[in-house]
Amino acid sequence: MSRTLISSGSPFEHQIGYSRAVAQGDWVFVSGTTGFDYATMTISDDVAAQAEQCLKNIEAALQQAGATMRDVVRVTYVLPEGSDFEPCWPVLRRYFGDVRPAAMMISAKLLDPRMKIEIEVTALKQGAPRP
Repeated sequence: MSRTLISSGSPFEHQIGYSRAVAQGDWVFVSGTTGFDYATMTISDDVAAQAEQCLKNIEAALQQAGATMRDVVRVTYVLPEGSDFEPCWPVLRRYFGDVRPAAMMISAKLLDPRMKIEIEVTALKQGAPRP
C-alpha cells in the first residue's frame, strides 16, 4: 500500500516534524489544521474566518491526495472557547452539510493564542471500497 506525505509549506511542519496530510492507500488523514493563510502566515481575528481558512487549507491537502471534501468521513473540531463553535456553523454547513461526516468538538487550549479553531479530518476516497 502506497504512502504519500503531503505538505502545505507551513514552517510548522518542519519545526514540529509532521505532515499536513498522509495518504495511505485510499485513506487520507489530514492533521489538525488552523486558520493560518500559509502563503502570508497571517491569521484572522474572527473565528468564522479562521474556520473558512482551515477548510481551504484542508481542501488543498485533500486535492493533493486525490480526494475532495465529499470524501471526508470524520472531522474533529478543537476550540479554546466552546462558545466560539456556533459562529462557525454556517461555514461548516457550507462544506459538510451534504457530506455529514461523523464529528466531534473538543474545547482545549491551542498552541498559539491567536488560534481560535483547529480542524482535523479523515477521508476515504470515493470509489474506494467502503467497509
